[in-house]
Amino acid sequence: MTQPNPSLHLVDSDPAELAVDAVVIGVHSRDDEPSGLLIASGAESVTAAFDGRLAETLRLLGASGAAGEVTKIATLGTVTAPIVAAVGLGPEPAGAAPEPEVLRRAAGTAVRALAGAGTVALALPLPDDADGPAALGAVAEGAVLGSYRFAGYKTKPQPGRREPVATVQVVVADAAESGLVAALARASAVASAVVRTRDWVNTAPNELRPPEFAEQVAAAGREAGLDVEVLDERALAEGGYGGIIAVGQGSEAPPRLVKLTYTPASPAEGAKRVALVGKGITFDTGGVSIKPAAGMWEMKSDMAGAAAVAATLLAVAELKPGVPVTGYLAIAENMPSGSAYRPGDVITMFNGKRVEVLNTDAEGRMVLGDAMARACADGTDYLFETSTLTGGQVISLGKRISGVMGTPELIERVKVAGESVGEPAWPMPLPDDVRKGMDSDVADISQVNAGMDRAGHMLQGGVFLREFVTEDVAWAHIDIAGPSYHTGEPTGYWTKGGTGVPVRTLVALIDDVVANG
Repeated sequence: MTQPNPSLHLVDSDPAELAVDAVVIGVHSRDDEPSGLLIASGAESVTAAFDGRLAETLRLLGASGAAGEVTKIATLGTVTAPIVAAVGLGPEPAGAAPEPEVLRRAAGTAVRALAGAGTVALALPLPDDADGPAALGAVAEGAVLGSYRFAGYKTKPQPGRREPVATVQVVVADAAESGLVAALARASAVASAVVRTRDWVNTAPNELRPPEFAEQVAAAGREAGLDVEVLDERALAEGGYGGIIAVGQGSEAPPRLVKLTYTPASPAEGAKRVALVGKGITFDTGGVSIKPAAGMWEMKSDMAGAAAVAATLLAVAELKPGVPVTGYLAIAENMPSGSAYRPGDVITMFNGKRVEVLNTDAEGRMVLGDAMARACADGTDYLFETSTLTGGQVISLGKRISGVMGTPELIERVKVAGESVGEPAWPMPLPDDVRKGMDSDVADISQVNAGMDRAGHMLQGGVFLREFVTEDVAWAHIDIAGPSYHTGEPTGYWTKGGTGVPVRTLVALIDDVVANG
């Protein structure tokens, strides 16, 4: 249902002489320049072709160099490309190239603004030192993700609709340099995984109910060379997955648990095992504890965690890290019906714990508890779980920053990894008093605060999930309720709808485990 990703290429030709439809250059805001602008490095030949008047021309057209701003100039033969597009990079960093996230957002903004152009060259400022591959990867990721478009379901052509850019050339000093070639290949694999996540999140929920979602993931996993296991409703019942069965029993579309396994051909010495767990509620009405109608259509995105885990495994299969990685997708549809689970029910989970249900809209933690317990039972060293778990995450941290809870050392690694790829996450505590509020009179734990108090709502989710992780496993819960779905206008490399968070963080974490154990 989407447009193809733009093809990515490295070129080391003079950007002023490239036979492309548009050349993108970077521009900084700078007060000590007469024009208030400074053309960024990488575009020297383009600047020379305009006889040094490019910055002043851009100023006359309203350019300020602010991040996210794109100003287009018809070149009228001054350079080979008919259009030069200047993208704002903000103030020039003192003695350094722009941060990778600045370049990632700039590339995304520029390529989206140039929809309708067939081939675009990006002559953005890339450092020529050890930081060059990371900066190149950021530019390539931004270009692919900024051009993303979910085609949707319209039956008639849309007037004025311009096709996304088909080919992106990234201008570098040496297109054959092995580090840059590897960085481009990695960026392509990671960006494709983010796009796959966005596709699944944006799909209409009537076309992606649990069996269909599981079938699509399984087919993609097998094609990628992963080992695939799918548990249907009968296998789930026989295996004791009480949480997944309880949540899924209200829907005529039965639940699934999908396991994807990557085993490296040559594991690194002492390689740690990594498990990824994702929440896959393909639609969440709240069940018997039904949600308000306003905005409920966005609950098609309640499977964003599972989509991210599945897509990350597809990227892993392509990148082939030296550590074993297993993904677990807990998939169900939370619907109200005569067979739905109820407040007051007591559910026996996969690890044998009894849970008193107080709110059927806290269904994510029920399916995740089973999946996390299964991951621990299979054996793992690190467990990363991600889910659109709580509205409390949005209230506490907003729509851009994920909340992360779990083993202190591991949540710090999540924070660092997220910062490195432009997916910020903030550590949150798991206080004892929150756990005390979830004591149950009739079971081992209640699903939410027994007094129905929403204080510390995000923390309640983390405290509950901790009950399903064995003591020997380091773990982190990444709450992406806000960052997984963007409801506003396109910005940077985010388009409206699914964002693909936290695929890039998960890939970075796997790289970190390979490098540092």
